[in-house]
Amino acid sequence: MLISADTRISFPCSLVYATYRDKLVELVPYMPNVRYVKVKSRREENGRVYSINEWHGGGEIPLAARTIISEDMLSWTEYNTWNEAEFLLEWQIETHAFSEAVNCTGKNHFIADGNSTVIKSRGELTIDPKQIKGVPQFIAKQIAHIVEDFLGKKIEPNLLQMSEGVRQYLERQAKGSD
Repeated sequence: MLISADTRISFPCSLVYATYRDKLVELVPYMPNVRYVKVKSRREENGRVYSINEWHGGGEIPLAARTIISEDMLSWTEYNTWNEAEFLLEWQIETHAFSEAVNCTGKNHFIADGNSTVIKSRGELTIDPKQIKGVPQFIAKQIAHIVEDFLGKKIEPNLLQMSEGVRQYLERQAKGSD
């Protein structure tokens, strides 16, 4: 499943990029589908920032998926590489359930457009039914489809919600500094 989301934030690219990278915990109140984020590690090396964040989401699990999808599916670990020279974020998500079967990676490009920033998020989510242990293969394929559908419907809206949260955060910061 391909992941694609484009957003525009009416603030300069360097500020938007730095806010995404450095203010994650402060952005949580602006993201209704996220309960909390825990920064596990962060290091700077050779012009890049490497961070690992543990996300704990919220929201309803559809009735049909509750037998397969647990609260663990609403939590994930995100591995990020931030390249400021290119205003690029490369990310990989490791789910806390079915982690051996789920592969989710992508890139966010932050592009200056006048005094605004366009964020192009592109990624891919794949689930390998052969890696779902303890169930017959035909059931594993059904599980993979349900999990991919569920996660796919969460990821793109979460990317858009994150951008909206950054916009609201920056607007509030701008009003506070006036």
